[in-house]
Amino acid sequence: MLNIPQLLANELSLKPFQVTNALELLAEGATVPFIARYRKERTGEMTETQLRELFDRYTYLTELEERKQTILQAIAQQGKLTPELEAQIEGCLQKTELEDLYLPYRPKRRTRATIAREKGLELLAEFIQSLNLPNAAARSLEEEAAKYISEEKGIATVAEALKGAADILAEEVADRAEHRAYLREYLMESGILSSRVRGEHAEGSTKFEMYRSYRAKVKTIPSHNLLALYRGEAEGILEVELEFDEEAVLAYLESREVRTRIAAIRQFYREMLKDAFHRLMKTSLISEVRNAKKLEADIESIKTFEANLRELLLAAPAGMKPTLAIDPGFRTGCKVAVLDQTGKFLEYQTIFPHQSTNQRNEAARILTYLIQKYAVELIAIGNGTAGRETDEFVAEVLNSLEQKPIKVMVNEAGASVYSASAVAIAEFPDQDVTVRGAISIGRRLQDPLAELVKIDPKSIGVGQYQHDVDQKLLKKKLDETVESCVNYVGVDLNTASKELLTFVSGITPTIANNIVAYRNENGAFRDRRQLLKVPKLGPKTFEQAAGFLRIRDGNNPLDNTAVHPESYSVVEAIAADLQLPLTEITAIAARLKSAGLKKYVTDTVGEPTLRDILSELEKPGRDPRAEFKYATFKEGIKEISDLKVGMELEGVVTNVANFGAFVDIGVHQDGLVHISQLADRFISDPQQVVKVGQVVKVRVLEVNESLKRISLSMRSANHQPPEAQSRKPKDKKPQPQSATLDDLKAKFGKRI
Repeated sequence: MLNIPQLLANELSLKPFQVTNALELLAEGATVPFIARYRKERTGEMTETQLRELFDRYTYLTELEERKQTILQAIAQQGKLTPELEAQIEGCLQKTELEDLYLPYRPKRRTRATIAREKGLELLAEFIQSLNLPNAAARSLEEEAAKYISEEKGIATVAEALKGAADILAEEVADRAEHRAYLREYLMESGILSSRVRGEHAEGSTKFEMYRSYRAKVKTIPSHNLLALYRGEAEGILEVELEFDEEAVLAYLESREVRTRIAAIRQFYREMLKDAFHRLMKTSLISEVRNAKKLEADIESIKTFEANLRELLLAAPAGMKPTLAIDPGFRTGCKVAVLDQTGKFLEYQTIFPHQSTNQRNEAARILTYLIQKYAVELIAIGNGTAGRETDEFVAEVLNSLEQKPIKVMVNEAGASVYSASAVAIAEFPDQDVTVRGAISIGRRLQDPLAELVKIDPKSIGVGQYQHDVDQKLLKKKLDETVESCVNYVGVDLNTASKELLTFVSGITPTIANNIVAYRNENGAFRDRRQLLKVPKLGPKTFEQAAGFLRIRDGNNPLDNTAVHPESYSVVEAIAADLQLPLTEITAIAARLKSAGLKKYVTDTVGEPTLRDILSELEKPGRDPRAEFKYATFKEGIKEISDLKVGMELEGVVTNVANFGAFVDIGVHQDGLVHISQLADRFISDPQQVVKVGQVVKVRVLEVNESLKRISLSMRSANHQPPEAQSRKPKDKKPQPQSATLDDLKAKFGKRI
């Protein structure tokens, strides 16, 4: 049995106590945000990223151990478990390696080898093996095989007998773990993925034109290219092949399996090995390599999605202010919703500013009336159809006002999904989808995090091939990202929706519902301890959740901070020593700096927690998100046809992929800033330069109206790119190289 804690400590460069304590906390039901924030002393200040990596690997290894026990039991029942095999299985660290070892003992369907065994040809196979030795004396295969001819067993000729023996030996070769491991790595290292467009698709007729004649090394193919290949294949447009040097593969097998000097036996083995590879190994190994690369690409794509989602959820809020939200439209009009400073829906109107002059004037009157009636401070305009036209109309209306609200174009991706969802229906049962959509647009300007948690992340539009990757893994990672963001910011206990509360550490959907119901029945919470009166919210849930829930203007000033209730006594002791009331929290922080922290260290509260407490007391109730900024789109630029090469514009990054960033410049079609155009220096990862929601200045490089493609640049106009970046020689198409046995030994030496 593996010593999993010690193994994890070695693999992840952690100390044993960190691993042991973190796993104990997990077993006790603690969440990652809680452990990272409030149990730093026990984990040696492990971060959320370290904790999630530890727990993921722990899950993998425990599943591996369980599978080992199942396999050991199965092989033992067959009477084939040797001490050597048991040691090999016990020492496995990867599931693929484990399954390779189990393959010869795995129950199989009726194969050519099992049929040959049923005919009694196993003894002939053993005879042939006895001749495959360096010093074996020559014997006649035909004479020996003739002994097995039997009408009763269905063996009519010598050739049939030898073929059956070859089938038995081929299956044994194909099942050998060391061969499969070596060849899998060889395909991964030396294989080439190639694609072509199927003949029925004319040139220029598909979105996969760059893959019409495409070749890339398996080892280095970018994840987005691989996922595009697989998508094109799934859609029946591309044919994708994994090319490699088959002669090199057969040379390896011969070097490992053929030992005799007898020419006839050597020839028999060559034919048998060729059959073993082509019939029993090639398809499965190619599939395994493709699946392994797919998993790599999935993980990379999901990481990009996670990073984009985090930036979107943590986008700076415009603030909880009276807001007028507009869901633009031409024929059906613009849907206008008014929200108060808590996000509560107040009024709804439909205006038609894009029809006749009379209707435009009436729309202006209604808009002015609503702005003045509700003292509107923010105007959120959806960036979909008619968005830019509506933005210009609103600007005209604001020109006539003395007090002008801030006008912001808001990315409405996912608003329609939310408006038709069960969440929206439960929230606004008496409103139709158009009203709900407008409300969502307004609320995501006020507080993006609080609103976007109600929408499936895949509908928000910041993913890269999100529908092609492992959906179970994607959901897990995105849920973790949302949980991390919600707990990082903290949640207002008296205004949070049940959807938002669900992502707070320790709170289940049932408890979230109970919190909202309790709040509705009893009024606003005045103290965190009141949470213990909520049905099904016990001490354990309180411990996990309390520090992430805020109460503004409550009975205890500490309830509006990230200081956990379990540490209140420490803060009270500090305040008493400094002769300051808790109401003067910031003064406590200023004075404590000079007093020092070590005096207040206890068995449960160490310096890391005290530093966090001090940080919270300096700025109680602060929002850790960045300062709110918004882009101003250039007047007169509403359609892709309005763009000219060389134009300099302001825009908002809407999505970041491995190959670049998409930017909304106000023309209904995002432009692409290729990775080579993101900066005046070479960068390998777009995330180094841009984030979702970032306001950027771009220059138009190219416009293709027919394909609706816009190429943009963020490099300075007079920048001369480095020679390596601007004049890279075109890579020659990689060709499979014929590898000799010596080549293979040089590259993979120890296994040959």
